[in-house]
Amino acid sequence: MENKILISLCLLLFFFCNWLIPVTDPTENCYALTAKEMLQAGDYFSPRIYGNFWYDKPIFFYWEILLAYKIFGVNEFALRFFPAVFATVGVFLTYFFASKMFNKKIGFTAAVILATAPGYWYVAHAIITDMTLFCAISTTLMTFYFAYTEKKPRLLYVAFAAAGVAVLTKGPIGFLLPGLIIFLFLITQKDLKYLWRGEIFKGAILMLAIISTWYLPMYLIHGKQFLTDFLGVHNFLRATVSEHPQYDVWYYYTIVFLIGFAVWTLPIFSIRKFPQLDTRRRFLIIWAATVFIVFQSFATKYPTYTLPYMMPLAILFAGFFAEREKLFGRIAAGMVIFLTVGTFVGISICKENSYKDAAEIILPLADENTCVVSYGRSYAGSLVFYSGLTVYRLEETENIAKLKPANMKWTTTNVMPFLDFKNLPTDKKIIVVVKNKSEQKFLELAKGNWQLIEELPNCKILLRRN
Repeated sequence: MENKILISLCLLLFFFCNWLIPVTDPTENCYALTAKEMLQAGDYFSPRIYGNFWYDKPIFFYWEILLAYKIFGVNEFALRFFPAVFATVGVFLTYFFASKMFNKKIGFTAAVILATAPGYWYVAHAIITDMTLFCAISTTLMTFYFAYTEKKPRLLYVAFAAAGVAVLTKGPIGFLLPGLIIFLFLITQKDLKYLWRGEIFKGAILMLAIISTWYLPMYLIHGKQFLTDFLGVHNFLRATVSEHPQYDVWYYYTIVFLIGFAVWTLPIFSIRKFPQLDTRRRFLIIWAATVFIVFQSFATKYPTYTLPYMMPLAILFAGFFAEREKLFGRIAAGMVIFLTVGTFVGISICKENSYKDAAEIILPLADENTCVVSYGRSYAGSLVFYSGLTVYRLEETENIAKLKPANMKWTTTNVMPFLDFKNLPTDKKIIVVVKNKSEQKFLELAKGNWQLIEELPNCKILLRRN
């Protein structure tokens, strides 16, 4: 019965209406377009975007998208298919882990809490790596826990294999984060000697073999530039230099936690006496706290980074709600309704952060004698995905110099084609997608007779004929 309820819940919350959610900017378009260009090039190994090799993330999530493209075609449902699949897997992993750790009642309660947590629901729909990483890290820690507590050392091989998948999904953090959690747990157990087991060394070799299937060939093919961009910028720089300084504040992940779990955070504010801190709860607390502290210490902060703490917290919260069935049922029903309505609200929000409608308007107007440009605070990457056209990022001369890719700087990510206002062609028809707030400045810098083609919620489409 529990399995049927959880499956129905996942189908409703994670898969429903996915085909209606357009690809958004500035993040989702990168994954969608990279996989599309890999598919078009017949290269399933080296990520590329705007015709350039792209070292932002490892290969595993791109493989997921490529497989979905092959099955469903290049569309929104394909792009959101595997995040929804892994979200479902994560719910059942939680059910299994908590049931085995405590009992089935807590297992089911924890699974429902996780499935209906707004933060988890959001990532289940997002075209990003985090849900795959969540499942890989969770599997690593779950199998380690059972290997340790049930004296089944062979499960360590599964833990290391899952860590290998995590490294192929997100990079070194896929191993370093669960490794730190395990290390801290063993310290509390006064059992660091466990790390010297033969299965640990054999498991590490297995993990290295898994990750070397991509990392080693990538280095041999692309050399130092791969190491500089991937390890230097997208790992070291991400931890030490904030990509978005306005979010680098001490309370950032506290807010993410409160929003991400919403009313499920009730136990934090209502429990006066905490349960006995046995091995099970100690492991869960170390897991959740380590994730929180590690990412809070990183300079670059994103709301999805702390997703791996949601499983242990859902299990800890479940101990409170399993004893209060009516309260649990009411909150669960309320969250299901809230998130189902939220799906339709989310579709509207995503449309305002996507250039899908702009692409449909521009395509009939564009020919071989047309120059398409994007101007505004952010580049219209989803326009490239939906239209298949070359779209130039229009900037002033001094801005181009600042924004062009440079080693060990965040500008490394700016691999889209640039165009200076001074170099706007006079012998071609020009279509510009301009952010509404940037229209006045654009008209001051780009002289000529511009015709308004369409006004959309997030932009205006202007045309200047040659």
